[in-house]
Amino acid sequence: MKRDGVWRTSSRSGGSGECVEVAAFADAVGVRDSKDRQGAELSFGATSWTGFVAATRAGRFASRT
Repeated sequence: MKRDGVWRTSSRSGGSGECVEVAAFADAVGVRDSKDRQGAELSFGATSWTGFVAATRAGRFASRT
């Protein structure tokens, strides 16, 4: 489902354009590819999104190379 909203890119993206954009809606958080703004969008409930952000900040998805 396409929605209008204020999409933003992470300030840590470095301006390369190779990252995701997020938008907060009343009932969900939307995520899309910054290189394909007309493409697919994913939608997550607020609780799921908050958990994902917390896990990311805690380093649970850090590369193990």
